[in-house]
Amino acid sequence: MIVRDVMSSEVVTVPVDATLRQAVYRLLDERVGSVVVVDEETPMGLVTETDVLEALYDRGVGLSAVPVSDLAHPPVVTTEPDRTVQGVADTMADEGVKKVLVTEDLDVVGIVTLTDIVWHLSDIRQEIVSVGDQGWEPRD
Repeated sequence: MIVRDVMSSEVVTVPVDATLRQAVYRLLDERVGSVVVVDEETPMGLVTETDVLEALYDRGVGLSAVPVSDLAHPPVVTTEPDRTVQGVADTMADEGVKKVLVTEDLDVVGIVTLTDIVWHLSDIRQEIVSVGDQGWEPRD
């Protein structure tokens, strides 16, 4: 199974000069767990629900007082849409991230999350069994 099969093609963004309040509005309005912070169309980082909670707890200020640029997680981890799901899962584990932007020719075409992979786990298992039934042997 490849990333294109499990990714979300709708990527929710906020501009780099947005406030945390604006980011939270997008999180709630779009019902997603993260927003991509962009400068023009260039991804600068991600802001997650956890980032929001930590910022409010640590700073003790209102949402409008925190610029998203303070919270965006660079560097942005990316992958290609035709990469295997196992490959991107390995990258997530290696990089310690739960969300990876999907890019094609420098354009953001989607996002794949750990949740996306979990939701497709039975399909991935079925594909592995099917490949195994064909006599495929994994390489070291």
